[in-house]
Amino acid sequence: MTAPPLLELAQVGRRLGGRWVLRGLDLSLRAGERVALLGESGSGKSTLLNLVAGLDAPDEGRIRFDGQILPAGNADASAALRRDALGFVFQAFHLIAHLTLAQNVAVPLLLQGCPRADALARADALLARVGLGGRGAGLPRELSGGEQQRVALARALVHRPRLVLADEPTGNLDPATAARALRLIEDEIAASGAALLMVTHSTQAAGFCDRRLTLHDGILRPG
Repeated sequence: MTAPPLLELAQVGRRLGGRWVLRGLDLSLRAGERVALLGESGSGKSTLLNLVAGLDAPDEGRIRFDGQILPAGNADASAALRRDALGFVFQAFHLIAHLTLAQNVAVPLLLQGCPRADALARADALLARVGLGGRGAGLPRELSGGEQQRVALARALVHRPRLVLADEPTGNLDPATAARALRLIEDEIAASGAALLMVTHSTQAAGFCDRRLTLHDGILRPG
């Protein structure tokens, strides 16, 4: 018997600035699946990720995660979902300036009540995986944009989420470092049976995924 989708969007629409950015959008994503979301700038890709993460609410349609309809506009429920089940790599990184790199990465685990020593040990292990081993005591301002992006990736994966949402996670990385980051994503989501929805303009990153979807005129199409 086929397992139900982990994530399902049905006829989802979002109106911004007086126009429909997304309209009648359908999407189904199963556990363990890696999907690349392609499309021109301004086509609504980041908007779609924000809707799935509960950072924004659709104007029409419904979003179902793990069999439950996401409660639109319920900030507490959305925050709990992000804390417990989602990992989000933001295009702007959103690292906390006054926290060390290890503390930044450990935040999702600490929010879940993980013992501090265990959370920091896991954070240090992931920092090593992204090529920043031994630098956990540093601060975000000491890093380049590509290094900050790697910290943001480690933070999104540290708590082994069930769904990883990634907005251009390799956009500031050279091909060799991007390949290393993609291997980390592959290993971590395989270990937890998670799914990945990744916005990207990179052919390297898109080729890493099982399926490619293009967003155009508010509609998702294969390819």
